[in-house]
Amino acid sequence: MIKKIIVTVIATLLIQGTAVRSQGLTQETFKLGKTLALLEAIYVDSVNISALTEQMIVSTLRNLDPHSVYIPARDVQEENEPLQGNFEGIGIQFNLLNDTIIIISPIPGGPSEKVGIMAGDRIISIAGEKVTGVEMTTTGVQKRLRGPKGTKVDVLIFRKGQKELLDFTITRDKIPVNSLDAAYMATDNVGYIKLSRFSEQTAVEFSDAVKKLRAENMEHLVIDLRGNSGGYMVPAVQIADELLQGEELIVYIEGLHTSRQEYRSAPSGELTRARVAVLIDEGSASASEILAGALQDWDRSVIIGRRSFGKGLVQNRFPLPDGSEIRLTIARYYTPSGRSIQTPYDQGFDKYFQTFYSRYFNGELIHPDSLNLPDSLKAFTIRNKRVVYGGGGISPDIFIPIDTTFYSDYYRDLIRTSALTNYMLSYTDRNRSQLTRRYRSFDAFSREYEIDAATIEGLKEAGEKNGVRFDQSQYDISAPEITSVMKALVARDIWDMNEYFRVVNENDQAIRRALEVLNDSQLYETLLGYRKQQ
Repeated sequence: MIKKIIVTVIATLLIQGTAVRSQGLTQETFKLGKTLALLEAIYVDSVNISALTEQMIVSTLRNLDPHSVYIPARDVQEENEPLQGNFEGIGIQFNLLNDTIIIISPIPGGPSEKVGIMAGDRIISIAGEKVTGVEMTTTGVQKRLRGPKGTKVDVLIFRKGQKELLDFTITRDKIPVNSLDAAYMATDNVGYIKLSRFSEQTAVEFSDAVKKLRAENMEHLVIDLRGNSGGYMVPAVQIADELLQGEELIVYIEGLHTSRQEYRSAPSGELTRARVAVLIDEGSASASEILAGALQDWDRSVIIGRRSFGKGLVQNRFPLPDGSEIRLTIARYYTPSGRSIQTPYDQGFDKYFQTFYSRYFNGELIHPDSLNLPDSLKAFTIRNKRVVYGGGGISPDIFIPIDTTFYSDYYRDLIRTSALTNYMLSYTDRNRSQLTRRYRSFDAFSREYEIDAATIEGLKEAGEKNGVRFDQSQYDISAPEITSVMKALVARDIWDMNEYFRVVNENDQAIRRALEVLNDSQLYETLLGYRKQQ
């Protein structure tokens, strides 16, 4: 398709060369087209014009900025699904264990739950094709189970306790892709919400979570944006709108061919009286930085963690005739105080990302004083004139160093080989009935469940089978973290991701600091400049 389009356009240009300038095409554009036409017409060997065109597009965009990208047609749907907030399929969470597809849980209200699919079921065949005991990837399973809404797929299920295999015909439907990982009450009056990305449905998910937490007497809120690499700008604006007073500037964008566009808050935000803490780290980017930057500039939230990624460029999607897509940077965004937080990229693509990874080696993630920001990047918050900085991310009001106290090569290898996650998946699968009978609620599980010695020994054996040699001294370093994650994985596989985060967050230093700040009104106001430091 690319080849046909290019040949048609170029032939027209070659015949009507004088039309180039009248149609607004530059001489350089014409040169590019003529080069491809010559390769197609008279080059000594055969040329794959489609592949060559893609290479030229990728190379050109890479030389512009780090975030203008080309997406081949085969990858567009996969790239867009997390941002669009849904896909079409049967609605299950699954995992692959020893060439077996184990259903972790059917999505509530989804097609699989409606026909009676249950957690712990194993898929034996899909549309008559055997899928157990054969090499199968996650992508391969998804391709077989997903399909247009309204189409049907037959699956054969093995269920423990049943003598016969079970046949199900499932009608595919739209399945939501949640961008909100967790929402729960961290204390009697403080809610916690974790967002993994900003998709089309994020603002709705956030609003629904706020209503739920307010019904549980939430007064103040922790918003966890750590590791949130961004997504769409508008949901970030909509969430900021819930927290700011009316007619306050949230963000503005501007570019050479994009006139200044301002986004302001409406006067009816749901959380304008709540104390708010926002958690960020080096993985928080793009829309995450728009939200954090707006709240920081208006002295509206205490920002806790480490300096964010530093992506201040705005991309628009431009589809191409063959179904591929260019995401082209059209503007920069600026926080309300006028900060551009984009990390400089004038030394090229590779240097840009090296600058990010250098944070892990230059001490910045451990010592806040390692980051020396020049006065040229200095700005001031709008209400209380606190000093803030642009030019490479949002700097927090309270620095939390990266926690390496539990790190060991042994723990890393358990994660790298999936030995830990696969072992706990198998453990939960074997003990599901017993666990659900004993722990009727997550609260009971949280209070009473502990990883016992036998389960730890099982993990060690599973590690050895995966080539991870047990090391007692390294295990001792990582033991608290390992057992916490083990418990969290059990919670996830019995309940959901919400319960996973409730477990792993119990000893989280940033969350503990956020709760201290939110429950101390004087400290909160001092940090934001409403009270003078005593």
